[in-house]
Formats: sequence, structure tokens, C-alpha cells
Amino acid sequence: MKKNLNRARSQSWDAVAHWYAGWTGTNGSRYHRTLAVPLLLELLAPKRGEHIADLGCGPGILAPPIAERGAGFVGVDLSPRLIADARRHHGRVGRFLVGDVTRLPRHADLPEAGFDAACFLLSIQDINPLGEAMTSAARLLKPGGRLAIVMLHPCFRVPRQSGWGWDEGRGLKFRRLDSYLTPLAVPMQSHEAGTTRSYHRPLGAYAEALAAAGLALTGIREVSDLPAQGESKADRRAAGEFPLFLGLRAVKLE
Repeated sequence: MKKNLNRARSQSWDAVAHWYAGWTGTNGSRYHRTLAVPLLLELLAPKRGEHIADLGCGPGILAPPIAERGAGFVGVDLSPRLIADARRHHGRVGRFLVGDVTRLPRHADLPEAGFDAACFLLSIQDINPLGEAMTSAARLLKPGGRLAIVMLHPCFRVPRQSGWGWDEGRGLKFRRLDSYLTPLAVPMQSHEAGTTRSYHRPLGAYAEALAAAGLALTGIREVSDLPAQGESKADRRAAGEFPLFLGLRAVKLE
């Protein structure tokens, strides 16, 4: 399970592209639509006439809400199949490029200091090395440009190292953590012909990577899980107390 994150690099999601695009749908899954995308838009605050870069864009579900706000959109992803899907469904409202966001290709649609804002929507924990991804984002941004990141909360949602427990005596559902400070590269459940990998890092690693790239952390938002129909009082309390998503906002220093 544990890998050396200094050697591991992001991998293409081509092998699971069909499954992932089917799960998200054209406009995103229920979690995208109700939690992740609204949080990202709150942090990003796109404005009419701005240029926005979506790093690790997958099937491009963020392009329509960005276009609705009058901003230009460019999405980058390592998977040619996901980019083809994004172009098929959202090519009229955005530009989509195949590329590794840790080593962005030189392209006319990715000018240095050419973007007002950039984002990672539920993609940063699939990307490694973290420092190179942050450097790429900073390179795209104008001075004063904004970066928004939405991810599974790294303090409470550690792949294969966290889960729910039940305290019978107190009648409480609790969150159990078996590991947190140790960075991990975790193979996830196989879908079709491939296995994706998730990279866990403690929260401090994100703050340090932002600072090293010349990005100042300016905001943090934590969002609870959606309540499920028929859940017990203990379930609802636990869902509300332990956040599912973490949002970070940063600004490129002048």
C-alpha cells in the first residue's frame, strides 16, 4: 500500500475513463452537483471575462457552470479518453487539452501568467508530485490570480486508513483514523481494466506546497456529507461533524 511519493507520478485514468465518465455523468455526480462544484465556485468566484484553468479536469463537468458566469475555460487532463469525452459534451463552452498538470505542455491555450484563476476539482489527490502541480498552477496565474482546490478532507478521509466505528456504550458513531501523518500512495479499487491511485498527504503538506510555489493561503472551507434518507440520529450527527470535503483558496503573490 505504501509507496515512495518522491518516485510515484500521476497516472492516466484512460483504463477507467468509461467507468468514471459514467459515474459522474455529463453534469457531475450527486456529490459534484450538490457539494463539490458549489464549494469550488464559492472559493473561485469566477467573473465575466476572466480566464479559468481546470487542472485534472476529467470529463469537463466544470466547464458549463464557468461558462454560465461568462468566463473562459481551459481544462487539462492526462487521460486522452476523458478529454475526448469532455470535448464531446462540453466542447462548445470550453477548450480541453491532454497534458500532465505536473509538467504542463507548452501550448497557445496555456500561456504563462495568462489566467485569472485556476482550480483542482477533486483531482489534487490523484496528482503527484504535489509541489510540481502547485508550481504549474502558479505559472499559469497572473500576479494576484486565484487558486481554488476542493478535495476529500485529508484529515478524516484517508484511503484505506480511515472509516466509521460505533461506540455501543455511548451510542455514538465515530471516525476512526489508523494513519494520518505518513504520506501514502494508495492503489484504489479496480474498475474494468485498471486501478487508480490516490495520494494521501497531511494538511500541512498542502500549505507548504502552496507557499513554495509563491501562493498565499487565504481561505479554508470544510463541508459535511449529505444526509441519507432513513439515517439514525447518530448517523446524521456523525455526517455533520466530520467533513467530507476540504476547500482551500490561495492567491499568487505579486
